Amino acid sequence: MIKTSVALCTYNGEKYIRGQIDSILDQSLKVDEIVVCDDGSTDKTLSILAEYENKFPDFFKIHINEKNLRSVKNFEKAISLCSGEIIFLSDQDDIWESEKVKFFNDFFETNPSIDVLCSNGFIIDENTIQKNQYTVWDVPTFLRESKKEIDYFKIFATIGSFATGASMAIRKSFVNKVIPFPTVEGLHHDEWIALVSSEQKKFAFLNEKLFSYRIHSEQQVGGICYLKNEASKEKLISRFDYDKAPKTFRDFKIKLRTLNDKERKFTAYLEKDSNENVKKFLKEVQHTKATLYQTLKAKQFSLFLFFKYLYR
Repeated sequence: MIKTSVALCTYNGEKYIRGQIDSILDQSLKVDEIVVCDDGSTDKTLSILAEYENKFPDFFKIHINEKNLRSVKNFEKAISLCSGEIIFLSDQDDIWESEKVKFFNDFFETNPSIDVLCSNGFIIDENTIQKNQYTVWDVPTFLRESKKEIDYFKIFATIGSFATGASMAIRKSFVNKVIPFPTVEGLHHDEWIALVSSEQKKFAFLNEKLFSYRIHSEQQVGGICYLKNEASKEKLISRFDYDKAPKTFRDFKIKLRTLNDKERKFTAYLEKDSNENVKKFLKEVQHTKATLYQTLKAKQFSLFLFFKYLYR
């Protein structure tokens, strides 16, 4: 049986932390340890964690940071402290479906070449009421339904990521491939893990909805859900279809802005440290950008000049 760990990061999470921990404890296939790294909570989070640690002293491992590390480095610390062969990342305010660990472990056991795995999920509000909405996690299904080929690396490198940390698990043997996490503005740990693993063809995505992601006013990252209608579905397909050629000024502007942002992040990383992975990421972005300009030059030369020399 695969030994499993949960890397749980907390910060002033008293409102929802019990629900998340209880959902982890209630798994049909039990995890072997929960490693918690608290980033300097000033509410009742620490006392709540202490209750669980007192009840399960050999199961909970609580670490309190001496200084605030913030999300990316706090997850780096939590992951590095885990001893399980499979490490599940966990936010403090979500809820897991009872079969999540079993689904993930079964997949890892039958797919030894995969080192990072994510899944689809539900959206819940502050009162744990499920919302009937589309999410970015529906994108793989939408693309397959539209007969689109899915290249996770191209999507993550040149468009955006739907590999959310809250749904992610990683093999312990792959951790040294992604840690330390970059400290580049706008480059989150889950995006980084997804980029590295997908470039190496070691990333996979489960369509099963195995967790509930909470939308509330205090969360750090959001913007993942949409109204459940055909317009939203088509918008998501259009956004993540890397083979679709832009047609309008707005299409080119959005695509170029995204590529410029990706290029900025990867270039900023390489200015601090040489990294073969990031060189590959940057090469993919620059190739896509060059192709975009070639398409524009062939079809709308005046617009090409505008973007090439005025819009940077």
